[in-house]
Amino acid sequence: MLKLIAAVAFVSLCSALTFSAEKSVVRPPGAEASASWSHGILVGDTLYISGMGGEDGAGKIPGSFEAEVKQALDNIGAVLKAAGMSPGDVVSVQVYLTDVATFERMNAVYKEYFKDPRPTRTTVVVAKLVGQGHIEITATARR
Repeated sequence: MLKLIAAVAFVSLCSALTFSAEKSVVRPPGAEASASWSHGILVGDTLYISGMGGEDGAGKIPGSFEAEVKQALDNIGAVLKAAGMSPGDVVSVQVYLTDVATFERMNAVYKEYFKDPRPTRTTVVVAKLVGQGHIEITATARR
């Protein structure tokens, strides 16, 4: 019984430490703040990156799908860099595609960006994304 009480107390303490960690907003240099979302949120050693599309700094989507994927990954890279991290720190990725036929093309660019061991990944095909893009990627990184 004492072991059970000690285990519950330990889990409660760990949870309290996790929830009490301060959150800080991470925004790449030159990126404008948004009233409704943050580019990244750093909690302790974990960085949560919002869904990034393939728009460049001027808000334009590149002409080819591969370039759009690369730009989305570069946008994630800018948030990582602003937090003092790199693609090697990414542990989980979620990819949203508007067309299942583009999966292999996305995967080819993705494999160039993330080296072994690659992060865990979920890929979902959706009917539409906000805006005109064909891909959105979100990531979680840990130092």
